[in-house]
Amino acid sequence: MKTIYLVRHCQAAGQEPEALLTEKGEVQARELASFFAGSPIDRIISSPYHRAIATIQPLAQERGIVVEEDTRLVERVLSEVPREDWFERLLDTFDDLTLAFEGGESSLTAMNRANSLLTEILADEHKEIVLVSHGCLLALLMKSIDDRFGFHNWEKLSNPDVFKLSCHSETRELIRIWS
Repeated sequence: MKTIYLVRHCQAAGQEPEALLTEKGEVQARELASFFAGSPIDRIISSPYHRAIATIQPLAQERGIVVEEDTRLVERVLSEVPREDWFERLLDTFDDLTLAFEGGESSLTAMNRANSLLTEILADEHKEIVLVSHGCLLALLMKSIDDRFGFHNWEKLSNPDVFKLSCHSETRELIRIWS
């Protein structure tokens, strides 16, 4: 059995890759480290965005684990062109997984990107892994695991948020464990 914790980053001051955690986000990152106190985490992989790394750094330091950065965990880009209707268009991409806007990534492409990392993790020797990423990418990854997970579940994600993915030989169970 393998356990993978899917973690959405803590509260941040912006969306850009170098956005810092807010003061509240820094407190949340310390709370997250305490949250994992009873879990024998043996690997941590994060989006290279600062807010994701800062989210998991307290846990990594506490455990003496080096945070591995992986670009497959960066946030999905809906469009490089600012859109006033981004919310509606994001909803559309959960219904049509192949829909892509100018300079953006389709949901299917983002899912495949995240799943390529998941496939590697399932084949390695680590047993308790933390993946730190962003709301939309994590929602799409969870949708690829359980098709019932959709846009309205994305809307309900918190900063931070934690889901536990339990992988047994051929079965996967996904549950939200953050409250």
